[in-house]
Amino acid sequence: MAKFLSDEWIEAANSAATTNPSFTSAAAGKDLGVQFVVTDVPDGDDVEYFLSIKGGHPQIAKGALEDADVTVTSTYENASAIAQNDINVQMAFMTGKVKVAGNLATLMLHQNVIAAWVGLSEGMETVY
Repeated sequence: MAKFLSDEWIEAANSAATTNPSFTSAAAGKDLGVQFVVTDVPDGDDVEYFLSIKGGHPQIAKGALEDADVTVTSTYENASAIAQNDINVQMAFMTGKVKVAGNLATLMLHQNVIAAWVGLSEGMETVY
């Protein structure tokens, strides 16, 4: 089991994103860049990672994504609650637990990809 947001977790998420049929189906033919920023991480610094889909090929990696369509910022507490399906992403956004900056129209057009991403992270064996 990988610790949430660790290098091992990012690697596992990337592997799952490229092999999970539900996620690859949702990503097929899409182009999307989402930068995630998680603040108030218990063991130290904020964590930045991204989901990049180009021509339907997903990549999840640590770091900054140049020219991301949107940036999603949340605290560790809220990010882990979303990953565990304890709170709904849309409700978290509507209640201010998640901040989104950038092209919201692009994000709305790719809701199925975001839902598949949340489903993917729920299925990963993770230590929080």
